[in-house]
Amino acid sequence: MAYIPLCKLRNLIEGEAAPFNLDGREIMLLWPEGGELKAFDGLCPHQHIPFSRGVFNGRYLTCTAHDWVFDGRSGECRQGEECTLDSYPLRVVDGIVEIELA
Repeated sequence: MAYIPLCKLRNLIEGEAAPFNLDGREIMLLWPEGGELKAFDGLCPHQHIPFSRGVFNGRYLTCTAHDWVFDGRSGECRQGEECTLDSYPLRVVDGIVEIELA
């Protein structure tokens, strides 16, 4: 599958999150402080609540529905059931963040 343009890199800030809906999929971009930009499934695996309602503190993403907590660097669940968020490949080309939806 091909990479799809998502946003301009300059519109993102390290330590923050940005939700997107792309081709009917909820995507959550996380840029952990001191880490790399990551793209994860934008729905909590617990009850499929959109992470756009969640809280990202620069390292951990918390689903506000039931307080499940995910590591912004790996997508691993730190509080809740053992699971890992699905991730998507990213690249930056000429200042544009592109994502590959598999």
